[in-house]
This record gives sequence, structure tokens and C-alpha cells, in this order.
Amino acid sequence: MTVNLESQNLILKLWFLIHRDYALLRSCEDQMYGEKGLTMEQYATLVAIKYLNDPVRPTDVARWIGRRTNSVSMMVDRMVKAGLVRRERDRRDRRVVRLIITSKAENALKPATRAGWEFIQKIMSPLSDEDRQTFARLLETLRYQTMNYLNPGEDIEEMVRNDDKSHVNLRGRLVQRGLTFTPQAKHQGEKKRKTV
Repeated sequence: MTVNLESQNLILKLWFLIHRDYALLRSCEDQMYGEKGLTMEQYATLVAIKYLNDPVRPTDVARWIGRRTNSVSMMVDRMVKAGLVRRERDRRDRRVVRLIITSKAENALKPATRAGWEFIQKIMSPLSDEDRQTFARLLETLRYQTMNYLNPGEDIEEMVRNDDKSHVNLRGRLVQRGLTFTPQAKHQGEKKRKTV
């Protein structure tokens, strides 16, 4: 009985820690991106628009940032008014709307990305590489379980593969453009620009 109670207490502690840490991370990101003139959600939206496959539609952004399409549409409305995003109708199919970031957004995106990368490195710095690998595996296990809960009867392995592929593609584009700001990535980005 004691073991079961200890196990339940540990599960509850982990659940509270997940929620509390998520809220703290969001607050940190809002503060950090706010100093660059963006909210965390605006930043995530701009990254999705800039680095996902073209054309980027509101549904693509919603899937990427884990929000409902209608809430992304409302956020995009505000971003259009703020001069960060433009909507453009597809010439062949007028029902399709693609999103394009403006030069104002471009000017905010690079320093925000740099600040974000520095923040990530600082927050992760106490963890060894082995701890980071373990942490990643544990989070992947939780992601699988939550996706399974939300999508009963679906091929979760396929969903995870597609999600992973999308994130790997985005990370690759960020590194390719030198946006991770590590000395190695920066050097590679400079070499690529010189050869182009």
C-alpha cells in the first residue's frame, strides 16, 4: 500500500512539474520575445510561415504550433493589422490563402531567434548530454501517449513520424540559414553564402 501511495504521489508531482515548468517557460518566452516586439505565439507563427514548405496556410501554422485553425486565423488577423504578415490568395484556387511575412517581421525575427536560442542554451546548460538524451526520450514517450489519447484508433507511429519529419526539416532550415547561432552553424552558414 505504501509503495502504491508513493507511486501515486510521484505521478502527481511529475504532473504538477510538467504544468508548472510549461507555464514558466511560456512566461520566459513571452518576456524574451516581448523585448523584441513579438509574443511567443507570434514568433512561433512567423517561424512556421518562414521555414515550413511554401505555400504556408493557416492550417499549416495551426498544426505546427498546436492550435486550432480558428484561433490561428484570429492571431493572423492581429498580425496583419500589426504589419507582420500578409495574406495572399492563390491565383489558381482563390479559396486557398497563403501567409507571407513582411519586412517588419523579418527585422524582428532574427534578433528574436538569436535571443530564443541563447535562452534555450542557458536553460538546458545544467543538463549533461546524457541527461538531455534521457529527457528527450521521456518527452517522446509522453508525446506518444498523449497523441494516442487524442487520436484513438489512428496510426500513432505514422503521426509521430510525420511530426518528427516536419520538425527535422524545420531544424535543418534553421541551421542552413545560420539561425542557431552556434559558432559551427554560423561558420557553415557563412560558407554557404560565400559559395552561392
